[in-house]
Amino acid sequence: VQLVESGGGLVQPGGSLRLSCAASGFSFNYYIMRWYRQPPGKERELVAAINGLGGTLDIADSVKGRFTISRDNDKNMVYLQMNSLKPEDTAVYYCYVPTFDSWGQGTQVTVSA
Repeated sequence: VQLVESGGGLVQPGGSLRLSCAASGFSFNYYIMRWYRQPPGKERELVAAINGLGGTLDIADSVKGRFTISRDNDKNMVYLQMNSLKPEDTAVYYCYVPTFDSWGQGTQVTVSA
């Protein structure tokens, strides 16, 4: 199982980013996928989760209405569209597949003027 995140970077408050997670080594379309984040000095927290059919299972209250999770089963990809970014969204963002307890390496998102 391998998960590789991309798309992070530095963005101004109010801006947008789309994170991508490329998955390999398992039958991607059958499994729930999650995005987590870990702000500096804080615990890792769940951001969003999606089932194999593309239905959103969970979205953190702190990002509701601003972030959207989606997937493309043909490409073995899961995405996190992040809009109206705030400084408190600054974190390392991780892709995770719970069935295999497998994490990506993370991608840094920094929201700052």
